[in-house]
Amino acid sequence: MLKRIPVDQLQMGMHLKEFCGSWMDHPFWRTDFVLKDPNDIELILASKIREVMIDCSMGLDVPVDASIVAEVAEETHPPLESAPSVSHHAKTALDTAPVAANQEVERAARICSQAKAAVLSMFEEVRMGKAVDVGGARQLVEEISESVSRNPGAIISLARLKTADDYTYMHSVAVCAMMVALAKQLGLEEGQARACGVAGLLHDMGKVALPTEVLNKPGKLTDAEFDIIRTHPTEGYKMLMASSGVDAVSLDVVLHHHEKMDGSGYPEKLKGDKISLYAKMSTVCDVYDAITSSRPYKSAWDPAEALRRMAEWRGHLEPLVFQAFVKSMGIYPLGSLVRLKSGRIGVVTAQSAKSLTMPLIKVFFSTKSNMRIVPVMVDLSQPTTPEKIISREDPALWNFPDLNELWSGMPHLG
Repeated sequence: MLKRIPVDQLQMGMHLKEFCGSWMDHPFWRTDFVLKDPNDIELILASKIREVMIDCSMGLDVPVDASIVAEVAEETHPPLESAPSVSHHAKTALDTAPVAANQEVERAARICSQAKAAVLSMFEEVRMGKAVDVGGARQLVEEISESVSRNPGAIISLARLKTADDYTYMHSVAVCAMMVALAKQLGLEEGQARACGVAGLLHDMGKVALPTEVLNKPGKLTDAEFDIIRTHPTEGYKMLMASSGVDAVSLDVVLHHHEKMDGSGYPEKLKGDKISLYAKMSTVCDVYDAITSSRPYKSAWDPAEALRRMAEWRGHLEPLVFQAFVKSMGIYPLGSLVRLKSGRIGVVTAQSAKSLTMPLIKVFFSTKSNMRIVPVMVDLSQPTTPEKIISREDPALWNFPDLNELWSGMPHLG
């Protein structure tokens, strides 16, 4: 029997089944565990969580005279909301209403920070031999999916700004967000989109089984080392098979995200239609994030340049899936550096609903005077705007240390 109780009723020995609220309102990655550490109760009391669900069949029950909020059968207990006065559908509509990129960036940055910590914790637990906490992964995907619904570019672009130390974890967050955005672009149902997000979050789980000296090697891999890297899809698949509650989409993506349309991928060398739609989606998202992220052995490609190069690959990506991916990202994704007809240089800060080639640009440099200028916003979709993009610019060739701050509006990203 499950009981929903106030947090001040928690005692050692209770089995905590679920937090009644957002995963971002409490410091725990996992749920479904027995309270054995008094510090855990203190952390819950200090959080924003006011109620929790406990499983009396797996741990201590509340005293007979204690007050409870609700008592429900486990197989039928409804989704829980942190604000009972707001219905589930109303809350979802409020939390996912579209907003401008600059409005979503700060919230997306907070989600990215907590998501990185959550994925790090999940990977560490799996490394120690514990089962994959799919329930926790789904909670994380809920927040990421809502951010994507508000503005897909914000969290995807922020997740691209990763360091070498947190690459594996933030890569998982980025692929998760892109899988959700791509699923929505392809017209998949909401449940499918969330399943794609979970699959993206877990796709590189098998890397926890690899030697860190190979996984984090700063230089080019030897053939033998690359053979080790190629085992991670199979290792991840084994881990998920040993865990409960893993759906078919995650199993498929974890095993097949490195397959290629021409059959040259791994581990099963699947070809064409033998590769599922979900695996094809994951391949595009995985590759894009990898090539737009800086690594010890290579510099990141500019987002727009990355899409241009990917479009030229033959036999690697499913064309229709890639086209949908471009539409979800924009021809010039957030953070792309471009040169305008006037000779001014700017950075893409938002997409236009009118055209993929007419984003909102923050102009800040004049090539004619070779000087920084006062930043000004230029909306290329406006019919009165004489400007247009004439070329992409390689950030590596320019000394713009505050480029990330310019498109995000957040100083610490500069």
